[in-house]
Amino acid sequence: MAQRPSLTGFDPKKMAAAAGNSKGDPWARAEAWRYSGPFSRWNRFKGALPGFGIATVAFAGYVVAEQLFFKDEHKDHAKEAHHTQAL
Repeated sequence: MAQRPSLTGFDPKKMAAAAGNSKGDPWARAEAWRYSGPFSRWNRFKGALPGFGIATVAFAGYVVAEQLFFKDEHKDHAKEAHHTQAL
């Protein structure tokens, strides 16, 4: 079966080939700035949590110092008689 000729003479396949845009997105070039330079994914993520690295190091230092230098002398205070109250 033969194809019917177009009444208007418009062929969308010829138009797409003449445009030369293989992606099919005519706005790709206009949107490219959003994903490069200071707006790249890494640069946007880097500024999302300011101070998080410093806070993590400070908290880790606190935990280590507490374990090394501040020993709890009353670990079993529930077993000791002088800490319980008589009813």
